[in-house]
Amino acid sequence: MELPSIETLKLERVGEHVLLVTLNRPDVLNAMDMTLTEAMLDVEQRLHRQPGWVRCVVLTGAGRAFSAGGDLKVRNTQSQEDWTLQHEIGERLLMLRLESPVPWIAAVNGICYAGGLELALACDFIYAAPEARFALTECKIGIMPGGMGTQNLARAVGERRAKELILSAAPFSAEDGLAWGMVNRICAPGEVVAEALTTAQRVADNAPLSVRQAKKAIHFGLQTDVRTGYRLELEAYYRLLDTQDRREGIAAFNEKRKPTFQGR
Repeated sequence: MELPSIETLKLERVGEHVLLVTLNRPDVLNAMDMTLTEAMLDVEQRLHRQPGWVRCVVLTGAGRAFSAGGDLKVRNTQSQEDWTLQHEIGERLLMLRLESPVPWIAAVNGICYAGGLELALACDFIYAAPEARFALTECKIGIMPGGMGTQNLARAVGERRAKELILSAAPFSAEDGLAWGMVNRICAPGEVVAEALTTAQRVADNAPLSVRQAKKAIHFGLQTDVRTGYRLELEAYYRLLDTQDRREGIAAFNEKRKPTFQGR
């Protein structure tokens, strides 16, 4: 995958197979405008077309915020048509993220509100700095979550907790998110990106086809009953048997060496 040059979205290759994506509008708490939303969609489309060397992605924000959500100063002057257009671009981004072949880790370094929290929830899991703060605040300004927030938060913390958080628009801490199952890990101060990158490297060291199939089986299996989910798991499993990576993995284990996976 080629890395486009975009001022508001920093893309950095870390090692051989990890992509670090940084929302880069720190002066406005990385609020999402049309340009940033389109840039994120472009990255997701590239990963869908041909992930190439990318086996895991870490998403974070520059400065003291992950993202404050939509840029309300911009939206204050937007026509309804332009607002709808930007939201539709975001919808395409989220639908692609839902079926992304590549795992995404959110490294939440600070404020993570509204659409910013929805971006984090759309990742496969979340690491948080101790000072991270979360909220879905849309009901305070006359709208509601529209970036899968009602769906992904409820799946992470349960229906009743999600209703409480969304309807009250109340902020909550990283410790709360961890206790409720939304946050996977609270990292040492200043270390959230480093720890996310370490985990991303562990993911990237594994067979990429296996990672993609396992991710798919977990996600879609949980949308159905356990028997149907198991059938999805088996379908994903048998797709791996006639792969070069499966043969390489077994051979490397028996030869007591590190495998060299090619994604084939």
